[in-house]
Amino acid sequence: MADESQLIDRALEGDRDAFTSLVELNQDRLFASMLQVTGSPEEAEDVVQEAFISAFMKLDTFQRNSQFSTWIYRIAFNSALSKRRRKRARVSLDYCREANGLEVVDRADGVDEPILRRERVEMVRQAMQTLTDEHRIILVLREMDENTYEDIAEILEISIGTVRSRLSRARHQLKLSLEAVQRAEESTGSS
Repeated sequence: MADESQLIDRALEGDRDAFTSLVELNQDRLFASMLQVTGSPEEAEDVVQEAFISAFMKLDTFQRNSQFSTWIYRIAFNSALSKRRRKRARVSLDYCREANGLEVVDRADGVDEPILRRERVEMVRQAMQTLTDEHRIILVLREMDENTYEDIAEILEISIGTVRSRLSRARHQLKLSLEAVQRAEESTGSS
């Protein structure tokens, strides 16, 4: 397998297979990130596809002072944010669960731990959806995708100090949101 730089060179020379290789190297991780940001598999797929189309069209502008994956992340995050601004109508959490197919269906198995784990994951998903785009994106980049502060700064085009402060605020907001979701779950569970 050619390295990223060679694939970019070949793609710039018109080799579509080289660009396809760049897509294949990055699409799964990018889709997973966009799914967390958008909350919808269809929307995440659209954002990822738009990002790769944009990257293909603008590949000659790629400066190579960062990795291709960092560049494509930046394009995708900007696309997701633009889509979100255009579509401010909020979708209900029930609809998101149905659309994502993440609803726990079989509660009949006797082992509690997988169910509890799924419930915790669902609570985090619900809490994440209540965060601002800025907070959700920075948490996805750091906590889910495990990017370094430097990579996050480059992707979001902000300073490392801003990354740190946003992460701190985002973690605090997530904690508050999780507590609210947990209280809501407990109040509906005790009714």
